[in-house]
Amino acid sequence: MAEARLFKHYKDDVVKKMTSEFGYPNIMAVPKLQKISINAGVGEAINDRKLLDTVTENVGLVTGQRPVLTKARKAISNFKLRQGMPIGCKVTLRRSRMYEFLDRLITLALPRTRDFQGVPDRGFDGRGNYTMGISEHTIFPEIDTDKVERIHGMDLTFVTSAENDEQAYALLKHLGMPFQKRN
Repeated sequence: MAEARLFKHYKDDVVKKMTSEFGYPNIMAVPKLQKISINAGVGEAINDRKLLDTVTENVGLVTGQRPVLTKARKAISNFKLRQGMPIGCKVTLRRSRMYEFLDRLITLALPRTRDFQGVPDRGFDGRGNYTMGISEHTIFPEIDTDKVERIHGMDLTFVTSAENDEQAYALLKHLGMPFQKRN
C-alpha cells in the first residue's frame, strides 16, 4: 500500500516546522497524530433498530472501516433505555487509514459544509487532544445524498502525542486543519 499523502507531508514539512517552532531536541520528540476516533450516537435507535444499521453503514462508508456498536452502560427508565441496548457506533482509525481520512476531511468534506468559516479551536482538552462535531454526514463524498433518509452527525476526536494544547494546535494547523481565525 502506498504511503498516505498527508503522512509524507508530515514527515517532510511538518516535522521541520514544529522542530524550529518549539525547539525539540530530535525528530522523535515532535508530536504526532496517534489516532482518530469517530463516534456516532443514535438516541432514536431505542425505537427504530434499522436507523442504527443505516448510521453504522454510513460511518463505515466514510471511514473505510467497519464500526463497532456501542451499548448503553446503564438503564434509564425515562428514556426506555435498558443496559446493554445498542445506541451508537464507533471507529478508531490509525496509521495510513487515519491519514487518508484526515486528508479527505480537510480537502473534500469540510469545504462542502454550508457557510464554512473554519472549525472552532475550542475543542482542545488540555492534554493535546482535539474533539469536534460534524452535524451532517452528507458532507462526505462517499455518501449518496439521493439515498439519504435521515441526516445524522458524528464526533471526531484527534488524539496526538502533544503535551499541551498549543503544540497540538500547531500540529493540526500544519497538517492543514482549517481553524477559525483567532481574534
